[in-house]
Amino acid sequence: MLSEQSVPVVRATLPAVGAAIGDIAALFYRKLFDAHPELLRDLFNRGNQANGEQQRALAGSVAAFAGLLLENPDERADVLLSRISHKHASLGITPDQYTIVHRHLMAAVVDVLGDAVTPEVARAWDEVYWLMANALIALEARLYTEKGVAEGDVWRTMEIVDRVEESADAVSLVLGSADGRPVVPFRPGQYVSVQVELADGARQIRQYSLSAAPGRSDWRITVKRVRGDGQPDGEVSSWLYANARKGDALNVSLPAGDLALAEHDGPLLLVSAGIGVTPMLSMLDHLAAAGATRPVTVVHADRTPDHHAHRQEQLDLIRTLPGARLHLWYEEPGDRAPEASTGRADLTGLDLPADLTVYLCGPVPFMRAVRGDLLRRGVPAEAIHYEVFGPDLWLGQQ
Repeated sequence: MLSEQSVPVVRATLPAVGAAIGDIAALFYRKLFDAHPELLRDLFNRGNQANGEQQRALAGSVAAFAGLLLENPDERADVLLSRISHKHASLGITPDQYTIVHRHLMAAVVDVLGDAVTPEVARAWDEVYWLMANALIALEARLYTEKGVAEGDVWRTMEIVDRVEESADAVSLVLGSADGRPVVPFRPGQYVSVQVELADGARQIRQYSLSAAPGRSDWRITVKRVRGDGQPDGEVSSWLYANARKGDALNVSLPAGDLALAEHDGPLLLVSAGIGVTPMLSMLDHLAAAGATRPVTVVHADRTPDHHAHRQEQLDLIRTLPGARLHLWYEEPGDRAPEASTGRADLTGLDLPADLTVYLCGPVPFMRAVRGDLLRRGVPAEAIHYEVFGPDLWLGQQ
């Protein structure tokens, strides 16, 4: 909770800070990387820095957090902070890094807003930053403790024990322990970070959902090669697609992520598009292994059957679940998918029981449209959970 003296200052200055937050975020990252170039090389996603998505995500989360402090002072920003803390834990972020961020972020605020940043304003926004930072530090410490590791000690060497072509642009990599230790348990829907060394020596990191059920002696991730369509191709996905082979070692983090299947018997709606199918596969695989009979409605949208990663596996899993039903949409179904509808996913005809739990994964515009439809049909916001691959540009907009 903001102190009594800071509330009116933050309320008065939030419009100005909000209007300039994009410039502040861009300048902050320039200052940060000038002082610590290793962070851009080995921690932050260079592609998201180049296209501005990381700057927009930071700006949105800070502005959203400040707004929540003002409008809902007695409520914790659990959804906002949980998603960020899981991402940070998957990267091995440590408390000392928040001090580095603070130094350069506050310097950027002063540079952009100039004389408007009086000592009183600086103290108030300093308080906002440390309320958010300390809450994240506490959440991340809890995640490290749950995994039984020291803060930041999340990286493990895994061996690729199998590689399978799953679609025109996607491969799955089965990862086994490289040091004899058993693989760490995870919850269906979670992800791991993968770090690879690129040709220029940078060690870039990306997150990939675990695409099979937990409880096995290995993990599986599915990598879709990201094509730039006029922009640079995805650095890590392209490298893994071209180079990762059976027998190779990979640097992989412990599992994280708050899109995790809840253990109850109520009805489920799993909605995905494109490579967003991967966390849904883990959930379906887990339900099948557990012999679940709960109602499960699965909706998936893709360009064509050939672009649908794990298509046959998804069909087979759904057939093993007596309460499961599949609704497929392809933009171009062709002759291979007579059971599919043509076009974009439409949830209009689906039954939505009162106790429904929803999981979404796919491009943000797709998820925003689906979530809007569900809300209009009476599904409570707290029953709708989602995962974004990349910076969460949606986090501060709901």
